[in-house]
Amino acid sequence: MKHAGTVVLGLVGVALVVGVLGYRTGCDPALHAAADRRDVTAWLKRDFHLSDAQVAAIERLHREYATVCEGHCLAIGAAKQERDALRRAQPADPAALAAAEQRIRALSTECETSLLRHLERVAAEMPPGEGRRYLELMRARVATFGHGGAPELDLKDPHAEHGH
Repeated sequence: MKHAGTVVLGLVGVALVVGVLGYRTGCDPALHAAADRRDVTAWLKRDFHLSDAQVAAIERLHREYATVCEGHCLAIGAAKQERDALRRAQPADPAALAAAEQRIRALSTECETSLLRHLERVAAEMPPGEGRRYLELMRARVATFGHGGAPELDLKDPHAEHGH
């Protein structure tokens, strides 16, 4: 056991070297540059191994869906304004407030369902394994946004959500 300290230090040194090498070989400078520029298209192309044709098809899908998304956001925003006006009314009408909350939930569900269908169409343009990975990433984000605009990706932190 007199060499236990040397063995532990040796193992720590090996782990450090393996970690540094793994980090360096796993780093994709182009992917990091896309994240720094917040260039979602470049990120999609690089991270999901897409061809130019696939990127063009996905960009077309996003352009087509933008007006649908905007419509959902406007409807949800208007429903929230109506609910807030009902809350300010004196006396407040509990039945009207409950109906307003139900309308917001219904519009939010409609929005999320529509968005998930859109994301499935986007994923269908990708290689199958990449499409599954994309859907997994995006489904987690759909569950957390607040319906105030199109969902955005925080390319620096895949667990953060800044939109919708």
